[in-house]
Amino acid sequence: MTQPVQADASTFDDVAIPSSTHVPLTRARSNALLLLVALIWGSAFVAQSIATRSLGSLMFTGLRFALGAGVVGPFAWREWRTLRARDRQPRPRDIAHIAGLGTLLFLGAAMQQVGMQTTTVTNAGFLTALYIPLVPVLGWLASRHLPHWTTWLAAAGCVAGSWLLTGGGSLANFHTGDWWVIASSLPWALHVMLVGRAANKLHGAMLVACGQFVACSALALILGLATEPVTARGIGQAFGAIAYTGVLSVGLGFTLQVVAQRHARAADSAIVLSSESVFSAVAGALFMGDRIGASGLFGCALILACVLVVQLQPIVRRWFADDRTETT
Repeated sequence: MTQPVQADASTFDDVAIPSSTHVPLTRARSNALLLLVALIWGSAFVAQSIATRSLGSLMFTGLRFALGAGVVGPFAWREWRTLRARDRQPRPRDIAHIAGLGTLLFLGAAMQQVGMQTTTVTNAGFLTALYIPLVPVLGWLASRHLPHWTTWLAAAGCVAGSWLLTGGGSLANFHTGDWWVIASSLPWALHVMLVGRAANKLHGAMLVACGQFVACSALALILGLATEPVTARGIGQAFGAIAYTGVLSVGLGFTLQVVAQRHARAADSAIVLSSESVFSAVAGALFMGDRIGASGLFGCALILACVLVVQLQPIVRRWFADDRTETT
C-alpha cells in the first residue's frame, strides 16, 4: 500500500536509517526501485484475492504481517542497538504508540482483506487509494488547519471516480466488498497521520515498522483463531499468497521504499508510487480476468489524477515559494 509522499518528511518512510545501511543510489536507480515497489504492491492484490479462497481474512492478515515482521526484524534489531547505544531506546509510552499504530494497521488490512472476498482486484487497488485525499481532511478536523483548496477538489473527484469505477448510477452497483475497502480508507488515513510522529520521535523507521507489524499480526491471529476455521490444508493452499504478500509486499516493499526515497526526489516518488493502482488494474486483468467498461476506466483515471494532485500540491507550492524567495 502506497503511503503519501510528503516533501517535509513527515512520514516514517523518510526517516533516516542507520548509516551502515545507507547505499548511494542515482536518481534513475531510485526511481527504478520505487517502480518495483509499486509493481509489488499493485500485484499483491491478486495474491490477496487468491488467499480468500482458502483462508479467512484475519488469519491471512496475521500470517502475512508476521512474515513481514520477520523480514524487517534484522534491520529493526540493528536500529534498536544503535538507539540503545545513544540511550534513546523506546520507552513504555513509545511502545504503546507503536501498538496503537499496529491496531490501525490491523483494522485497515483486515477490512481490506474482507472486501477482497467480494470485489475485484482493480476496484480494491483504486478504492484503497481513497485514503490519500482523506489524510489532509482528517488533519483539518484534528488541528483546524484548513487544507489547500485542491484537497477538497481531489476528495470530490475521488468520490466521483469511485462511483464510476463500481458501475455508477445506483448504490446497488456497489458490492459489499467495495464498501469494506472504502471503509478501510479511514484507519489507513489515521495510520498515515500518526506514524510519522512515532518514527520521528524514535528516530527508527525500521523499529517502528517491525513493531507495528508484530502488533497487527498478534491482533489478527488471536481474533482469527477465535472466529475463523483454520486448517493446515487451508494454510497450505494460501502459502504462496502469504509468502508473496509477507516477504515481498510487507517486508521487501517497505524496505526498498525507505532506501529509494533517501535519494529520489519527492515529486518523482509521488508519481512513481501512485502507479500502484495502475499495476493493480493490469494485474487484475491479466491474472483474474477483471474487465471494466469505459466509465470504469474514466473512474480509474480520475482517482489516479486526484491522488497525484494531493501528493504533488505541497511540493509544487514549495517550489513556487522558493522561486519567489530567490527573486526577492
